[in-house]
Amino acid sequence: MRLYTIGFTGKSAREFFTILKHSDVKKVIDVRLWPNTQLSGFSKSEDVAFFLKVLCHIDYEHRKDFAPTATLLRDYKDGRVTWDDYVVQYDSICHARHFTLTPDMDNCCFLCAEPTPEKCHRRLLVEYLAKQGQNVEIVNL
Repeated sequence: MRLYTIGFTGKSAREFFTILKHSDVKKVIDVRLWPNTQLSGFSKSEDVAFFLKVLCHIDYEHRKDFAPTATLLRDYKDGRVTWDDYVVQYDSICHARHFTLTPDMDNCCFLCAEPTPEKCHRRLLVEYLAKQGQNVEIVNL
């Protein structure tokens, strides 16, 4: 099984959709708490769903339940929570919400805003899910 991640910040629409088109991604799962802010640009949920389908033949699904809580996200962005504490709290969210790796997640790409996965919940999410399966490969696009 292969799980992908991608962030849109710092990428042009051309770069973003080209990367996805040349991958084996079958569905993009948007894990953002707020997928329609003005900062989302081309990745607002309705727009990205349209472009993914038309340009790349990739399905789209928004899964708000995979996002951190608004409080955790705000506290981290405002510096009241360290990255290490964020990791622990997000892991608790994963457990409490009973996130489960399912066969239909094979070749899915988890989308968030952060340009790289190092300090993004999408990486934490796929690592959490990967622990539930065997031979799960994580690819950060």
